[in-house]
Amino acid sequence: MKNILLLLLCSGFFSYAQETKDSLVPKDLKEVIVIGKKTQIHEKQSKSLATIDEFLDKGSKVDLVKRGAYAWEPLINSMATERTLITIDGMRIFGACTDKMDPITSYVEVSNLSEATIKSGQQGSCFGSTIGGAIDLKRSQNRFGSQQWDFALNTGFETNNRQKIVGSSVNYADSTYYVDTDVMFREADNYAAGNNREILYSQFRKLNFSGTAGFKFFTNKLLEASVIYDKATDVGYPALHMDVSLAEALITSLKYVVIPKSSLVKDWETKVYFNTITHRMDDTTRPSVPIHMDMPGWSKTFGMYSKATAVKNRHHFLANFNAFYNQSVAEMTMYPNDPNENLMFMYTWPDVRTLYTGLFAEDQWVFNCHSGLKLSVSAGSHTNDVASDFGLQSLQIFYPEMSRQKTRFLKSIAAHYNYHKGEWEYGFGLGYGERAPSVSEGYGFYLFNSSDRFDYVGNPNLSNEKSIETHAFIGYKKEKISTKISSSFFRISDYIIGTPDTVLVPMTIGASGVKLYTALSYATIFNVDWNSEIALSNSLKWNVGLLYSLGKDSNGNALPLVNPLSYKTALTFTKVKYNAAIECVGNTAQTRYGSVYGETNTADFALLNANFGYKWVVSGSKLYTKIGVENILDAYYTTYSDWNKVPRMGRNIFVNLNFNL
Repeated sequence: MKNILLLLLCSGFFSYAQETKDSLVPKDLKEVIVIGKKTQIHEKQSKSLATIDEFLDKGSKVDLVKRGAYAWEPLINSMATERTLITIDGMRIFGACTDKMDPITSYVEVSNLSEATIKSGQQGSCFGSTIGGAIDLKRSQNRFGSQQWDFALNTGFETNNRQKIVGSSVNYADSTYYVDTDVMFREADNYAAGNNREILYSQFRKLNFSGTAGFKFFTNKLLEASVIYDKATDVGYPALHMDVSLAEALITSLKYVVIPKSSLVKDWETKVYFNTITHRMDDTTRPSVPIHMDMPGWSKTFGMYSKATAVKNRHHFLANFNAFYNQSVAEMTMYPNDPNENLMFMYTWPDVRTLYTGLFAEDQWVFNCHSGLKLSVSAGSHTNDVASDFGLQSLQIFYPEMSRQKTRFLKSIAAHYNYHKGEWEYGFGLGYGERAPSVSEGYGFYLFNSSDRFDYVGNPNLSNEKSIETHAFIGYKKEKISTKISSSFFRISDYIIGTPDTVLVPMTIGASGVKLYTALSYATIFNVDWNSEIALSNSLKWNVGLLYSLGKDSNGNALPLVNPLSYKTALTFTKVKYNAAIECVGNTAQTRYGSVYGETNTADFALLNANFGYKWVVSGSKLYTKIGVENILDAYYTTYSDWNKVPRMGRNIFVNLNFNL
C-alpha cells in the first residue's frame, strides 16, 4: 500500500468529468461526464462501448452499488437513490423493483446519451426534492442544418464474460426536420473474478432502442417527440437470492420549445411524458430453493414540466414548474412444495399512488466579471395514496390508525457564491432541503434485504427527512497545471433507516428478524475530493485524484455504504489519430464501516488498466478501434459497495469498433 500511495503522489487521475466554464455566471457545484454524440462517442472515452454504469463510475461524486454485472445503483455523495434524484432529460422515472435491481440508469444506452450532469445537494432540486443531489441523463440531439444523413455501426467483444455488443444508428437532419434512431444489443455470460473463479448468475441480455424526431414549424418554435424502449432478459444477480426474467421499459415524451422574441425571456421549454416499467423477479434458475417465489412489479408515471430562462441586467433567472403522478405496485406469490397447500400472496408495494407538484426558481446574480451569487428556492406538494384495500389492511396490522392518504409539503433553499480571477477560483454555499419517504420506506411490506438478512416493513408515519448542507471548493489553473479540492457536509435530521423489532416474526425463511423503518435524530456525511492535472507536453497528461467520505449516525455508529479513501491515477497520450492511457485505481481498507447495520469491512485493492485507440479516415468514412485490458494483474477483490461482497471481474480484454459513414 505504501508503494501505491507513493505512485499516487507522482502521478495523476484521468478525469472523465469536466465543468462548464463561464466566468460571467456563478457555477453549479457539479460535474459533467461527457458520454458523447453518436458520431463522436468513440473519440471521447477509454472504452467507447462501456455501459452507462461504467461511465458514471468515473465521476468523483458518484459511486455505484453492484449486485451483479448489470444495473448498478448510483450513489451521490455516499447517498443511495432514496435520497437522490435521477432523471432522463428532466423526466421523473421510478423503478418497479423492491430490491433496486432496476435503477433508472439501466434503461438507457451510451448510443442515445450525450452527457450525465451531476449536481450536489440542493443544486440538484430543479426537478424535485432531493437530499444528496441529482443526475440528469441528457439525450443526444441532432441539429437543424443542411440536408445530411449519418450512419453508424458499433460492435464490441469482451473476453472475460464473452460479452457481445452490436449496435447501429441512422440519423437525418435538414433545415426543418431531424430524426435520430439507434439500437444497441448486449449479451454476456457469467464473468470470472480474479484467479479465474466463475461468478454464477452474473449473465445478462439487453436490447435498447431510441428514437427522436424534431420539427421546426417556425423559426423560433420546435416540437420534438422521443421514445426509448429497453428490454433486459435472463439477468442474473449473484448477490441476491433471485434473478430477473424480464425488465422492460417504455419511456415517451413530447417537448415544445419556444425562443421568445423578447429581450427578457430567452427560452421556454414544456414537456409532457409517460413511462411504464415492468419488472419480474423469480428464482426458477436457482438450484436449491426452500419455497419458490415470483415477485413482479410495475411502475407507471405521467409527468410534465415547463421551464423558462430569462436575463435582466445582471440577473439570470430560471423557473420550472413540474408535476408527476406515479403508480407503484409489487407483489409476492409463494408456491408451497406441497401442491395441496394454498398459495401465499401479498402486496410488497400496496398500489401506492404518488402525486407531486412543485415550483423551482433560481437567480444567478452576477456581481462583476469575477464573482456572483446563485440563489434557489423550491416548494412542492407530495401526496401518497394506498389504492389497494388488501394492501392497506395489511399495513394496518402494524399501524391501526394509518389513513389511506398522506400529504406532505416539501421545501428547499440554497445559496452559492463563486469567485474567479486569474489562476484562482473558489466558492462556497449553504443549503436546506427536505424529502418524503420512498415507497419502500413508507409502505413496503416484508421486503427482504439479503445483505443484513432482515425483512423490512415501511412506516407511513415517518416525518420528512431534512438536511442542512455546506459545501466549498478552491481551484488553481495555469497553462500546464490545474488542481482543485472540494468538500461537502450534510447534517440530515430525522434520518430514515431500518431498526430491529424483536417482537415481529420474519416472513422470509432464514431471515434474522424484522426491521421497521424509523427515524434517527440525525446523521452526518462528509465528503472531500481532490484532483489535479499536469500537461507534460501537448500530447501527454498526468492526472491524480483522491476521494474520502465519512458518515455516522447520532449514536456515533458508522453509516453503511460510505466510501473509504479511494484514488485514481493515469498517464494519457493523445495525437490526432491515436491515443493511449495507463491507469491505476484502488481503495484503501475500510477502517470505519456500518457493522451496526450489517456491513462488513473490505480489504484494500489496486488495479492496473490500459487502453489504445486508433482512427482511420477513408473517403469521408471513419473507423475507430479501441482495445484495452482491465485489471491487468487479474486481482481478486471486492469493494465497499459490492452487495454481499461478491467479487468484481478479473482480467478483461475488450475490443470496440465504431464505423461512421
